[in-house]
Amino acid sequence: MKTKFILHGGFTPKVLQEDDKFFQEILRDTPRDVEILLVYFAKEIDRIPKNKEEDITQFEKNKGNKSLSFEVATEELFLTQVSESDIVYLHGGMTSKISNILKKFSDLKNSFEGKIIAADSAGVNALATFSYSQNADGILEGVGVIPYKTMCHYSEQFKNKVPELNKYAPDSELLLLSEYQYKVFEI
Repeated sequence: MKTKFILHGGFTPKVLQEDDKFFQEILRDTPRDVEILLVYFAKEIDRIPKNKEEDITQFEKNKGNKSLSFEVATEELFLTQVSESDIVYLHGGMTSKISNILKKFSDLKNSFEGKIIAADSAGVNALATFSYSQNADGILEGVGVIPYKTMCHYSEQFKNKVPELNKYAPDSELLLLSEYQYKVFEI
């Protein structure tokens, strides 16, 4: 069974705009009863309750006639939680933080098989082979679950960073995602 990926370029903090199309796409190919794993490994602990509330609001607003259940991922139970979920949503934040946690799981790609994996910003970068992180102002290595090297929050001001990113993982395609832009694919 194929894995569906929905990769979102992120948004500017404190300039939150609703992104119904993204959440509708995440829910598009799901059963009536949907188990959603919310992954906040890229966040500071004190921000998780607010992000959880915002994410649940967005999912609920766009669910149609589906029944949604939510669980917040923990590092200790992560692979079990993934196996019990229909959707794994990797929220943005700090790329290095989420990447360091995800690198602890050696068979992540197989664990994601047949799931819907949605990610934004740092979540996208962590799944990539390599990414340019604006927070770190440098190239970071991801877990390589997706065959891309990525740059989220892309705009013309970061155009000069593309040649540097292209030096890494020559077999990986470059994926530049501006804010509110997303890419959907299956592997």
